[in-house]
Amino acid sequence: MAATQKPVTTLSPKGRIIVPAAILRQRNWKPGTRLMVKDVPDGVLLTAAPIFPPTRPEDVFGSLGHTGAPKALEDMQVRVERKAKAKRSR
Repeated sequence: MAATQKPVTTLSPKGRIIVPAAILRQRNWKPGTRLMVKDVPDGVLLTAAPIFPPTRPEDVFGSLGHTGAPKALEDMQVRVERKAKAKRSR
């Protein structure tokens, strides 16, 4: 498809559209992909729906069990920096 050509599709009597194959391939949308539909000033916007619902830290905080003493943030930061430095020196 030329860069100046815009793909066109037709609305069926049941209100269905077919997304052109080139766009499906480009977006990696397979059959069964859930799409969100948003009404925007210039038309309709289709985007892939998120796989997981959005969460907030307070929704999941403490969901993983931990035994032992709590770790200080400073200790965790030191370990992260060591690992990053070791990875860079490989």
